[in-house]
Amino acid sequence: MCEDRQPRRKRDPTATRTALLRAAGELFAERGFDQTTVREVAARAEVNQALLFRYFGSKQELFAEVLSHNSEALLRNGPAAELPRRILESVLSEHTRSGAEHTLVALLRSLSDERAATLLRDELGGSYSERLASLTDAPDAELRADLVLAWFFGVGMMRSVLRKSPLAEASPEVIVDYLMRAVPLLLERNASSDDE
Repeated sequence: MCEDRQPRRKRDPTATRTALLRAAGELFAERGFDQTTVREVAARAEVNQALLFRYFGSKQELFAEVLSHNSEALLRNGPAAELPRRILESVLSEHTRSGAEHTLVALLRSLSDERAATLLRDELGGSYSERLASLTDAPDAELRADLVLAWFFGVGMMRSVLRKSPLAEASPEVIVDYLMRAVPLLLERNASSDDE
């Protein structure tokens, strides 16, 4: 009888999936899609690399799942009318360690990879643009939503990736204050209606 035999760890697929998503979100935010390897994701999640492929199939599918999972949290976490502020704060929160912020920083750091850019474009078009467009009753609501996103992500690119001064050193609160003064002009409502 061997006394130093380790008890076998109970398998928990949900916990493993969650750990992989969290680790991938962190690494995609830190390095972008192209520079993140599945081996690093598995190591950070403290699981076998084979489990990543079992649950997600590929790095592209993992990236898509991180985007979708974290986008849902951002889109649903508060009133619809506050969505522009939540998106902007997420774009500016590069050092925050919560899921929703990782999605947007990963977006900025992954634009040079064609596969990741396609996934990002689909996610932005399918989730963020639709929800922002629903905040205005203007006939060109989709264009206005895209302009808001382009503006926010342009600011994020200049600040987080290019590190352009003085924007890179500016307080997130100051940036949010300036931009949120103008957003209502793009997402105006002519008719009174109830928001979510």
